[in-house]
Amino acid sequence: MKIKTNLISRASATLGRKQLIAIAVLIMLGTIGGVAIMSSGSTRSEVQEAHEHDETKEQGSGEHQEESAKGPHGGQLLSAGGFEMEVLLSAQGGEPRLRLWLFQKERSIVVNAAQTTAELIRPGGVTQKLTFTADKDTLISTQVIEEPHVFEAAIAIQTSKEALIFQFNQKEGLIAMTDAQVKTAGVTLDTTGPATIRSTLQLPGEIGFNEDRTAHVVPRVAGVVEGVPVALGQQVRKGQLLAVISSPAISEQRAELQAAQMRQKLARTTYEREKKLWEEKISPQQDVLQAEQALHETEIAVANVRQKLQAVGADASSSGTLNRFELRAPFDGTIVEKHIALGEQVREDASVFTIADLRTVWAQINVPAKDLPLVRVGEKVTIRATSFEQTATGIVAYVGSLIGEQTRTAQARVTVKNPQATWRPGLFVNVELTSSEATLPVTVASDAIQTIENKTVVFLRTSSGFVAQPVQVGRSDGKRVEIVKGLASGARYASSGSFVIKAEAGKASVSHTD
Repeated sequence: MKIKTNLISRASATLGRKQLIAIAVLIMLGTIGGVAIMSSGSTRSEVQEAHEHDETKEQGSGEHQEESAKGPHGGQLLSAGGFEMEVLLSAQGGEPRLRLWLFQKERSIVVNAAQTTAELIRPGGVTQKLTFTADKDTLISTQVIEEPHVFEAAIAIQTSKEALIFQFNQKEGLIAMTDAQVKTAGVTLDTTGPATIRSTLQLPGEIGFNEDRTAHVVPRVAGVVEGVPVALGQQVRKGQLLAVISSPAISEQRAELQAAQMRQKLARTTYEREKKLWEEKISPQQDVLQAEQALHETEIAVANVRQKLQAVGADASSSGTLNRFELRAPFDGTIVEKHIALGEQVREDASVFTIADLRTVWAQINVPAKDLPLVRVGEKVTIRATSFEQTATGIVAYVGSLIGEQTRTAQARVTVKNPQATWRPGLFVNVELTSSEATLPVTVASDAIQTIENKTVVFLRTSSGFVAQPVQVGRSDGKRVEIVKGLASGARYASSGSFVIKAEAGKASVSHTD
């Protein structure tokens, strides 16, 4: 415990608070106990002479640290408590790992790997703890050092007498940009954090008539067209005159009605006379009953003819013309189809008009079987036109119970309000439904995601520039993207304008290759 206290006191004079915390954590990871440190028999000078003509391909962080000296293996040379350590980020074997050599009084020594730990702190706040294994006269990390190789590191070694802390920085791949350059390039900075992301299901659809508010108007009587006072596309009101037809059938029914009404009038007169005679005891009651029965029969006959006229939509009054039949609108709407012309002979079952109330329309969609659990009646959806920029909200009104044998889909429809008649039947649309909704701890703006060398990256802001941080992305709603791995909450990153930094990274890569 005394060793830890002395170490923290000595380190606090030169280290920042963040680094000090990291060091304290590293020390806690180490096992306090005696460690055997064995001399290797060779000095640092001898090792450096052996390597001074060797052309190594491994690059250490010392290449980016002007204030740090080079070690005999080409790595960064650090010192602490009378000891020197050479640190090299080595790619030997194809995987970048950290190699360590320890010297005391220029003599190489071998350290027990179990007493050596390290912690890397990356710009995004993600940390990586390292353990080491012995490899001849060196220690090598058992963990691979993933890109980017930009981090601050603290290495802790517990000797038999004290704990040693070595610190170094690695800045390989750093894209240098000042605040002025960031502003000029139009790069916007943001901070990673939680957000609610809604995953959507998009299904193709087509706008159709609201069939509950669509009528196919037929005359119901045969005849010759005498007048058509409306035009195709015209809006009409309920009861408005659509066409006038001269119909022999209507003429016969009205004549029959008039005859029945006259018989009813005569029967009523006879009944009233017989009733009066019976009351005066002049005629028998049987005559009154017969007259009453005849009156009821005429009343039934009149009612029968009236109902025949009502069944075809004709008025009982002839207005002086028995054969005049008027075709009227069943409700407010728009004439979307017209198949009638002046002088035309029409049949009783001919569809002469189609009237639709376009204030509401249906979006017809075909739902694949696997997506049926996500499409529920009463759910709100978003309708997007494919031909122009227009959106609307609607309600799922119906989901079919049968799946087509050929298409393996079920039909569904969405009711869409259409007060401005923007959504025209026949228009292709995309219907978006919310399939899931979750609040995720780490998200970034969609514009921040870039791809470099087939890797998905986010450019993190450092004190001197940006670093391309590989990330694993998850769910997205088109505006925010979930970060599953690679970033911690609170990291500063380039949101809009990140493509400019990607271009700068490409220039730096070409320059380095040349």
